[in-house]
Amino acid sequence: MRGLLLRWLILTVAIMVAAHLFPGIKVNGFGTALFAALVLGILNAFFRPILFILTLPINILTLGLFTFVINAVLLKMAAVVIPGFDVIGFWPAVWGSLLISIVAGLLNRFFAEPQPPPTPETGPDDAAKVVDLENKGDNRWE
Repeated sequence: MRGLLLRWLILTVAIMVAAHLFPGIKVNGFGTALFAALVLGILNAFFRPILFILTLPINILTLGLFTFVINAVLLKMAAVVIPGFDVIGFWPAVWGSLLISIVAGLLNRFFAEPQPPPTPETGPDDAAKVVDLENKGDNRWE
């Protein structure tokens, strides 16, 4: 739960940075940016995979650059839903979504909780650790 709240705040900061750097993106305040981050997170969770699959052929032809257009469309969709959050024009949406992705990615990497180290792969010595069981009937295994 703590990680989810931290990512939400990070996305909020990324939206505020994009609004500060690009004149086509306007946010009325921190509360609006917080709500925009929530809506953008929901749109990214539900609609982005669907849009990505639907546009997969053009995404392959453009070597993945069409993903920026998908992100811009999602940012514009969030701006339509949220009063006080405006994205004016296509290019500010593209540059804003790119900056939001970069800032959120950097902040997530910086504030990420440490992951446990990966377990070593099994090798030929692990074959002796396998237990072979046979069903002897009446739910009895030996």
